[in-house]
Amino acid sequence: MKFYGKLALITALVTLAACQHGQKNSDSAAVTDPDADRCGASAYQNYVGQPLSALSKLQFEHPVRAIPYNSAVTMDFNLNRLNFLGAKDNVITRVYCG
Repeated sequence: MKFYGKLALITALVTLAACQHGQKNSDSAAVTDPDADRCGASAYQNYVGQPLSALSKLQFEHPVRAIPYNSAVTMDFNLNRLNFLGAKDNVITRVYCG
């Protein structure tokens, strides 16, 4: 096979590999198990990126825990508790049950 034939074959393989569809894995879009969202964390995903102080104006039906960066928390697991995890700059990075 000549050089141009090999180059065309490699180009065709790379092009076909680029056309494959991958599956998107998004944290905010995929709560399929209703037991995993007992605390209603999916309704508060819009607070990701906001400061932890934004939570002081809200009232919750379930127990809530705002976790500042590098703070000590208990390791008990409670699916009914809503957790807001903060980063170094006190911005919410994750909202989850547990």
